Amino acid sequence: MGIDVKLLKKICEAPGVPGYESRIRNLVLEEIEPLVDAVEVDNMGNVIAFKKGASSEKRAMVAAHMDEIGFIVTHIDDQGFVRFTTLGGFDPKTLTAQRVIIHGKSDVMGVMGTKPVHVMSAEEKTKMPKIQDFYIDLGMSKSEVEKVISVGNPITRERELIEMGECVNCKSIDNRVSVFVLIETLRSIKKLPYDTYGVFTVQEEVGIRGANVAAHTLDPDFGFGLDTTIAYDLPGAQAHEKVTSLGHGAAIKIMDAMTICDYRMVDYMKDIAEKFMIKWQPELLTAGGTDTAGIQRMGKRGAISGAVSIPTRHLHQVIEMAHKEDIEGSIKLLKACLESLDQYDWAHR
Repeated sequence: MGIDVKLLKKICEAPGVPGYESRIRNLVLEEIEPLVDAVEVDNMGNVIAFKKGASSEKRAMVAAHMDEIGFIVTHIDDQGFVRFTTLGGFDPKTLTAQRVIIHGKSDVMGVMGTKPVHVMSAEEKTKMPKIQDFYIDLGMSKSEVEKVISVGNPITRERELIEMGECVNCKSIDNRVSVFVLIETLRSIKKLPYDTYGVFTVQEEVGIRGANVAAHTLDPDFGFGLDTTIAYDLPGAQAHEKVTSLGHGAAIKIMDAMTICDYRMVDYMKDIAEKFMIKWQPELLTAGGTDTAGIQRMGKRGAISGAVSIPTRHLHQVIEMAHKEDIEGSIKLLKACLESLDQYDWAHR
């Protein structure tokens, strides 16, 4: 089968930090409108795509967040250098020597700068950088900058998607790969037992805000989160630290710091993977959280929830990497799970 790398590239490279998802949202709308029975955008900016099932007695919700980690302009100094704050979680050392794009009246390329090593004291050289140490250099005077840039403009990281061996590498694989997985699942589904809502959510990186609102509105019976997870299959990693490994299949979430997945859903997803001969691996993450938490908890009665996670190396950097076979397997697993929901005994046991 293989995956549509061209579409994935388009999705990953589109800008869209939390609260400023308009460009990626428009791309999603363009892709999904021919694939679903109805689509709407709610007040938060979530895209809610509806596919009718054989029965409306129960409903399923799948969530993939559209937003990427990024920044927002907080100040322009007298020399034209831009200060910023983060939208989402960053390891400051990953900002060194990176290009960014400030989305003002037009898109302006800038570079992340900090104190040159040549003028650092011996003590400064031993310290880890802080976010506050960085500024953005646009190569322009203050008067030139202020013609196009204002406080409050969003900032994204600049990095194109490339193929590396059997993998894809780009900024914002988290979570654009899941946006891709959900689009391709909606494209491939033939028949659903229950009404199903594919939700492309906003503001996940700052606290699963879009998923909370969507789950409260839809009140699903079944829920699936779609997100990346840590693949710490790297030099120096101990076996118990890996969480997942690239190329070992789609991950079935057991828990993270915000969600203990329903044991019935975990068992169901494992059974489906085995039945359809889909390679899979367990995911047990002791930190972080995903839209799965919002789906599980924010409906009126709660939802029987689990998650398909895509193993990803170098998370929250501009060199995030996922294996093409894991991405393809995630599409197959989600599709099979949605199409078979009525064939399982969901009673507590």
